[in-house]
Amino acid sequence: MAEGVGEFNQRLVAEFRANGGKVGGRFEGGNLLLLTTVGARTGQERVSPLAYTRDGERYVVAASYAGAPKHPAWYHNIVATPKVTVEVGEETFEAVATVIEDGAERDRLYAGMVAYSPVFAEYQEKTERVIPIVVLERV
Repeated sequence: MAEGVGEFNQRLVAEFRANGGKVGGRFEGGNLLLLTTVGARTGQERVSPLAYTRDGERYVVAASYAGAPKHPAWYHNIVATPKVTVEVGEETFEAVATVIEDGAERDRLYAGMVAYSPVFAEYQEKTERVIPIVVLERV
């Protein structure tokens, strides 16, 4: 039986934390962070491994959900509660998540995601929604 997304993410989070932010497989050597949000409906903490780029001191992630027609659950969580925890490498810090849904800044930052990993262009092509960018800034 194929492994589900939840199980895959749990293994990835465990590997990330056990190895100081380093993982193997298809994410080896890439920019990966762990984003901890508070569930919009449950109030429970949720951890999502996400690819990121940088914009100065800010971390940038895309709510791509691999090009699905809806936003990922973590996106709804940060809209409800923008205070998040970020783990990058061996560092953990509190941050505020800001959604950028459209406009020149969104386009510039999304282009940065595409430059980092061309699969983000494919994700945008697969969906009719404009994939939001989320900027994470330390508090």
